[in-house]
Amino acid sequence: MIVAGAAVQGTAHLARGQGCQDAFKAVGLDGAAVLAVADGAGGRERSALGAHIAVDTACRVLAEGVPGAEDAPETWTGWIAAAGARVVEGYRRAVEGVLSAVPAPGGPVEAGALAATLAAAVVRPPWVAFVSVGDCFGTVLTREPTGARGAAGTGEPTGSGESAGTGESTGTRESTGVRDRCHLVLPPPVPGAPETVFLSSPGAALRLRSFVLWEPDLSGVVLATDGCAALTLDHPSVRELPPEAGPLPSERFFCGLAATLRSNGGDAEPLRALLSGPGAARTGDDLTVLCALTDGG
Repeated sequence: MIVAGAAVQGTAHLARGQGCQDAFKAVGLDGAAVLAVADGAGGRERSALGAHIAVDTACRVLAEGVPGAEDAPETWTGWIAAAGARVVEGYRRAVEGVLSAVPAPGGPVEAGALAATLAAAVVRPPWVAFVSVGDCFGTVLTREPTGARGAAGTGEPTGSGESAGTGESTGTRESTGVRDRCHLVLPPPVPGAPETVFLSSPGAALRLRSFVLWEPDLSGVVLATDGCAALTLDHPSVRELPPEAGPLPSERFFCGLAATLRSNGGDAEPLRALLSGPGAARTGDDLTVLCALTDGG
């Protein structure tokens, strides 16, 4: 499995002399991988620390007791729902420990000072299990032989929380005769959605999204922070769809990224360069992308 990621300081943060408040982490397991990205709240003084606590906690908790590839759907859905709740609780305890161990000169600091959103995925083909709090998003790649008819797989998520979107794009790896399709299975909140939920928000565990996806043609999983939306997602009008169809994953970005990482063995430098380029700078926000490619084709 190829795993690669990059985090880039946003231009607006750079102009204000503010460091990158995103974080990412990946842990390799036997035949599986755990991915996590977190976005620290821009206006919170210690949110970068909160983001690092979030990905550390998610990778530690989600690496424990991962079901097997042959386990039943109810085993996977039950496990990820319980594990997601443990992630939120683990984050809360870690933040409380940090705040109590390092008293602030000006008096007590609220946990909200370390506010962060989180998206995490456990990849054990043909399964992917997702946990999310806030506005990070996730995309799944599937493969099918060039010339094959119909979808590469059902890619239907099951589990708890909000329903996932199904925006798709296709691209071809000409050298291998394999077609990539990208599916936005964990979409960002729609415009006008309620205020962003953070791991430190009251009732965060109740607003956590968790679900699993069984996809026999799984070839990759990509997580990203919300600053990447303008770079990685297309407006539905690009494919002559109505606005209510929601954002769609960009074939140019996701399929191109997968092809590049497969060809260079997982060197993340091209990804870092892409996140630092002119196309990404218009958001002004920090940008983080982390992916796992499950086939070497």
